[in-house]
Amino acid sequence: MDKFKEYFKGIKSEWGKITWPERRQVIGQTIIVIVIVTLFTTYTYGLDIIFKGVLKTLGLID
Repeated sequence: MDKFKEYFKGIKSEWGKITWPERRQVIGQTIIVIVIVTLFTTYTYGLDIIFKGVLKTLGLID
């Protein structure tokens, strides 16, 4: 039981050392992630359309 108490005391001690990012930083990084994911998704979708068109032209798919 002493090990559990020691473990949770350690967690409490470490919790106080955490430095949380500012709200503005979190919002900025979230926007960057959303933009990058949107660009990558659009790029992948564009490639899909191009490849489908090429395969249809070659008669490999209907």
